[in-house]
Amino acid sequence: MKAHLTRRYILSASHRLHTGALSDEQNLATYGKCNNPHGHGHNYSLEVTVSGQVSSDTGMVCNLADLDEAVRHTVLDCFDHQNLNMLAGFASLVPTTENLAEAIYNILEQSIHSAHLEKVRIEETMNNSFEYAGGAELRH
Repeated sequence: MKAHLTRRYILSASHRLHTGALSDEQNLATYGKCNNPHGHGHNYSLEVTVSGQVSSDTGMVCNLADLDEAVRHTVLDCFDHQNLNMLAGFASLVPTTENLAEAIYNILEQSIHSAHLEKVRIEETMNNSFEYAGGAELRH
């Protein structure tokens, strides 16, 4: 039997939405208050969904402690309480939550071996959430 498991984590980080490809006026028009030169922060809710066969021995898709350790070590330890703009992965990439979701998915895809990574979902605010499930590159 195949099953899906979704585990939730809390991640706090700050960012400024700004790109050198636009003028200061265009950045302000595009990103509004999220373009504040001093940045702003979020308490993100990160959901990681994995799938796999339910083990007849354990009755689980994967060991929760192993999943928690992979997420803690590869994601939370790297992104929690950080200014995303200062991280190497966002040196040339605007740290939108869409881009953060893709970055976290790509990291976890290399780190989770006990189950299949289905998707990551990040809730930025009560009104905004973003999902990334891998797949074809859509950037132009």
